[in-house]
Amino acid sequence: MKNSIVTLFILAPIYLFAQSSDYSVSSYLTEGTKAPNTHYIGEAWLNAIIHDDAELGYNITKATFKANSTLDWHKHGSVQVLIMVDGEAYYQERGKEAVILKKGDVIRCPKGIEHWHSSSKENDVTYLALYGGEQPTVWTEVLTQEYYDSIAEGLKN
Repeated sequence: MKNSIVTLFILAPIYLFAQSSDYSVSSYLTEGTKAPNTHYIGEAWLNAIIHDDAELGYNITKATFKANSTLDWHKHGSVQVLIMVDGEAYYQERGKEAVILKKGDVIRCPKGIEHWHSSSKENDVTYLALYGGEQPTVWTEVLTQEYYDSIAEGLKN
């Protein structure tokens, strides 16, 4: 009986101060949902990590594109930041040269600037996209396979 009381006095504070399970915890490690082929070529998965949080004011999406996959030209009503988590990507703003982005790279696309981004021809890419959610993405032009291939070829040299 004495051992039971001692055990109770030891365990009660641990129980009372234990971490609450009332938190909403998500993971960016999950693959996400396969995206419908609406504004891109290839295969893509999206994981909406944080969306439509009015207090935060921006969204965080993890995107994974298989090699040889690309988004169409588009623009956002806010700044967009892309953080390369893994793999290799192409990125281009209208009127500028395309660049290669690799794991660890971070790029900022200004509000309202037309751009596209993709996996590279040979490598998958996973990135985190941070952007405001007040206005939807505006899709401006289809990025053709021929254009993508010419960019990939040019970036090889």
